[in-house]
Amino acid sequence: MRIDDFKETVTMALGTLRANKMRSGLTILGIVIGVMTVITISSVVNGLNAGVEGLVQSLGSNVLFIYRFPAFSGRPTTEMLTRKQLNYDDAIAMRALPHVVAVSPALQYTDNTAPGRSGVTSIKGGGKSMQNTILSGVSDEEKDVSDLDMLDGRFVNGQDQQRASKITILGYDTADHLFPGQSAVGREVEVSGMIFTVVGVLDKQKQAFGGGTNPQDNQAYFPVTTFHYMHPEELDYWITLKYDDPKNRLAVQDELTELLRRRRKVLNEKPDNFAIFGTDVITRLWDEITGGLFLLLFSLSSVALMVGGVGVMNIMLVSVTERTREIGVRKAIGATKRTILTQFTLEAITLCAVGGVIGLLLGSAIVLAVSHWFPAVLSPLWVATAFLSSCAIGLVFGIYPAWKAANLDPIEALRYE
Repeated sequence: MRIDDFKETVTMALGTLRANKMRSGLTILGIVIGVMTVITISSVVNGLNAGVEGLVQSLGSNVLFIYRFPAFSGRPTTEMLTRKQLNYDDAIAMRALPHVVAVSPALQYTDNTAPGRSGVTSIKGGGKSMQNTILSGVSDEEKDVSDLDMLDGRFVNGQDQQRASKITILGYDTADHLFPGQSAVGREVEVSGMIFTVVGVLDKQKQAFGGGTNPQDNQAYFPVTTFHYMHPEELDYWITLKYDDPKNRLAVQDELTELLRRRRKVLNEKPDNFAIFGTDVITRLWDEITGGLFLLLFSLSSVALMVGGVGVMNIMLVSVTERTREIGVRKAIGATKRTILTQFTLEAITLCAVGGVIGLLLGSAIVLAVSHWFPAVLSPLWVATAFLSSCAIGLVFGIYPAWKAANLDPIEALRYE
């Protein structure tokens, strides 16, 4: 087909669509919804992925966690629950391993009266009370291992541990709630029936998903020796270890495994009765979740696009029937099958492309609105994919009506009333 003929065909196709605005608008509704769904869900997933990636980076790629059973492994088995707990001496022994920079054994209070055993309680100070505060017993190396930033004051030190000092470090939200507009350092708080002096306040901690409050900012840290007096029933240590270089992970993990198997007297033929994992466990878990989200994305958008495609085919068949005489006249004055086929195919593609553009605009507006409360990042790749998919729907579902129009007998078409 010559360029001039192609331009003429495109002009005629656009003219036909403009002549039936209402019908064309209703026809592309499915396309609009499908593209809008793709843009919205993909942007939210991309935003969440960026949040999780930022969280993992903040935790560090040279950090290992050691616990008696794996994290995110679902409901612990009976065998896992009966395993020997890790203890403070295990953490001390880890400090002597090569490549190890810091080790922090930590305990956390589990409130058995709280729904779901969420491990929370309340803290009082300044005439106010803060609920759902996480109580943690930590060593002086916790700040370095977890890269905690101080907003005011200091963190737990070695002397605090030796003396079991009655001091605490508050999370950002905890301090702000109890002592709004003033420094919490030097003030006293009551926890578990004991009085503690605040010596430090942490800065806001990073979280994977923007918006809302971060539970980790409502926390109170105590020297681990002090924590023993507060809750002597809590003996299940969670150990965090930081090593010098990410490339040494396998060596550090092997040394840890050998050390713990020896200390816990695990027989050679028996499997490990503890778990060692890194920040990549969060990434793997999130990949599994997003796999389901993308499946949902594909399903929802496919249904909407298919419905839109069927609507396009239906309206194009109606258009062919309405314009049978026009097609006969065009063929009588020399229009070829290819010209007719191209015209009607372009009409279908143009119809779907317009729906795709509208869907992109609406989807982008939704993403912009959602981003104020929830992380959402518009992806150029998904924008292009959604638009090209809408054009592909027009091509696939427009072929049959175009073929039917191109193969009309000109004599019969001219007789059509």
